[in-house]
Amino acid sequence: MSQIGSVYAQALYSLAEEESLGETILDELKAINEIVSREEDFLRLLSASTLSKEERCGIVDEIFRGKVHSYVLNFMKILTEKGYMRYFSDCCKAYRELYNKANGILAVTAVTASALTNDQTARLTDKLSKITGKTIELENRIDPSCIGGIRLDYDGKRTDDTIAHRLDTLRSILKNTVL
Repeated sequence: MSQIGSVYAQALYSLAEEESLGETILDELKAINEIVSREEDFLRLLSASTLSKEERCGIVDEIFRGKVHSYVLNFMKILTEKGYMRYFSDCCKAYRELYNKANGILAVTAVTASALTNDQTARLTDKLSKITGKTIELENRIDPSCIGGIRLDYDGKRTDDTIAHRLDTLRSILKNTVL
């Protein structure tokens, strides 16, 4: 994550929290980030040196005015004006981390060979919540190369109990065994 993303996210988060709008702003940032990440041409347009700052900010204003909170709109216009719109995704990530930390939420990615059932998701979420003492925000990513088992990524840590990892460990042990 970029320093620019962190600095701008901190400013927006502080403002949002003063007004008790943390969650509202988070939801809007998530929605916009999903759209922006799919539309790379939009970011290129907002960074185009052939358009003036006023024209680029006008585009943001025309698209988002009345559809998002004024703080989010102005935030995007500031990023556009400064030429930092390419860091929008970093800003969203940093904002989410600030929000999660302040609200005792832990984002966890569970990587499995096939989708977790609703029951498995509920049990895993409950167990992780008891272990960490935090509210768990679980995302299940599918990776058939896991073969089976589960890998958990959270808070910069990884717990890997997949069959693929076990086989790699066994392969390494056997490779380094002297007979």
